Amino acid sequence: MNARRTMPPLALTMGEPAGIGGEIALMAWRSRADAVPPFFLIDDPDRIETLAELTGLDARVERIAEPEDAAAVFPRALPVLPERLPAAVDPGRPSAANAPAVIRAIDRAAGFARSGRAGAMVTNPIHKTTLYDAGFEHPGHTEYLAALAGLDAPSVMMLACDELRVVPVTVHLSLRAAIEALDADAIVHCGRVTAAALKADFGIERPRLAVAGLNPHAGEDGHMGREEIDIVAPAIARLREEGIAVSGPAPADTLFHAAARAGYDAVLCMYHDQALIPLKTIDFAGGVNVTLGLPFVRTSPDHGTAFAIAGTGTASPESLIAALRMADRMARCRAGAATKGRAVA
Repeated sequence: MNARRTMPPLALTMGEPAGIGGEIALMAWRSRADAVPPFFLIDDPDRIETLAELTGLDARVERIAEPEDAAAVFPRALPVLPERLPAAVDPGRPSAANAPAVIRAIDRAAGFARSGRAGAMVTNPIHKTTLYDAGFEHPGHTEYLAALAGLDAPSVMMLACDELRVVPVTVHLSLRAAIEALDADAIVHCGRVTAAALKADFGIERPRLAVAGLNPHAGEDGHMGREEIDIVAPAIARLREEGIAVSGPAPADTLFHAAARAGYDAVLCMYHDQALIPLKTIDFAGGVNVTLGLPFVRTSPDHGTAFAIAGTGTASPESLIAALRMADRMARCRAGAATKGRAVA
């Protein structure tokens, strides 16, 4: 119980100002009595106050000067650490003029999480095209955070809900490009990072990984493709040699029903939709995007900016609330593992 009282609040980024990030942040704060962990929003306070009025959300906003101020403010108001926006925000209409502030909010949240001034960072959805137009050179949050952290190897994307965790080995590629890019080294890297994260961030002492095949029926012994024989199975063998509990390659069409899910803690999937279709079918509103392999915890809602409904107050905060709760659990688990490691040493 004491750890819960002393854990630093989470840092939530503004995301794309013209999207739904601000209003779902307000809604998440309004749900604070429902086990939503304390957080502060890095955003323009004037924008958030205007948004609360526009959407009719009964939520108080209070400016803070430092992340350490958030815990005392959170019970009575949404703490907002100012990051001023140079251009007026029109819901549903993004402006490249505000892109530098969006990136600064990400930078600041990552810095707070890495230094321990925030328990973890949670990122609201960004609009990549707007950032690209302003000179942003990374495919998305995952790659940018890996660069910020100075990682020698790529970070890994996990999508998670209470019933399922999936990791796509190839991510935002066409299906043809994903097949061409798939290799054993990528599978092994994802397996190593996932197993380590399941231990440190999810408290699973001996993680069990399942690996999906690429082809129908996992290749049917080579009759429907040799990728399972030439790429996937050798990667599984390497992971087993490293002491990781891993099964597969398994046919993807029989891997995600309830009885199958009881046999593993996460699934390595070969391409984007193979991972996201079952996750979003099981829990469309409550899925969370998690970046594994960073020196700090980062989660995000598993949805986009929703420009079509921005500013209406009708967006669902469910995925953001799930991301906040998961970030809090992961940060506490990681802190506990670190404390245990120091005690053993």
